This record gives sequence, structure tokens and C-alpha cells, in this order.
Amino acid sequence: MGMKKGGLSYAGNITIPDRMFFKISEVVNIAGVEAHVLRYWENEFVELTPRKTKSGRRQYTRRDIELIMEIKSLLYDDGFSIAGARKRLQKRKKTAAKEDAIIEAVRQTRKGLNEILGILNS
Repeated sequence: MGMKKGGLSYAGNITIPDRMFFKISEVVNIAGVEAHVLRYWENEFVELTPRKTKSGRRQYTRRDIELIMEIKSLLYDDGFSIAGARKRLQKRKKTAAKEDAIIEAVRQTRKGLNEILGILNS
């Protein structure tokens, strides 16, 4: 992912405009998949939950579009099934959670060591 014309670029050819919300028609153009595919993926991937307006229209965020691009890549480029892509996303989520836990443990350890060092230096 690199910056390109004010938005995020995927594979050098898809740019996500720098906005907060997107209509489904805009996401169709950005992601290159049909609207019914997006609605189907919403049912299959719990992570993909665009918010809905009072009138029931979907509003996708940048994070939603990034997730759609990841799902599309897993399904179309890497050849995963829906179930396989779902497992891969869950595995990545668990890995990220473990990494966050490790980072927090290191921060707490460092904080404790600094407190001990402060006591020893007094």
C-alpha cells in the first residue's frame, strides 16, 4: 500500500479517495466487484459491517473498503474459498491481538523496571 493522489493505493492501480464514508455504488467502482457480491460478503464475514443510514443505505468506511480489498485478494488472487478466507482473516485478527498483548506486556515490564531503577537510584 502506498500513497497515491490523496488516498491509499492497492497494487498500484486502485485508489481509495480520502473521505469518511462511501456509498455502495462508489465501493463497487473502487473494489471492482458487484453490489450483490458486497452484500453477500457482509453475510459471510462478520468483520465487514458497514453502517446503515436511517433509510437503510449502506455507508462504508475506509476500513471497510480495505477489508473488502483484502477479502477480494484472498478469494480471487490467492484462491481461497469463503471458509478459507474467513479462517485466514480470523487468524490474522488473533495474531494481531497476540502481538498487542506482547507489546503491552513489554510496556508494563519496562515501566516496572523503570520504577525499580528509580528506587535504586534514590
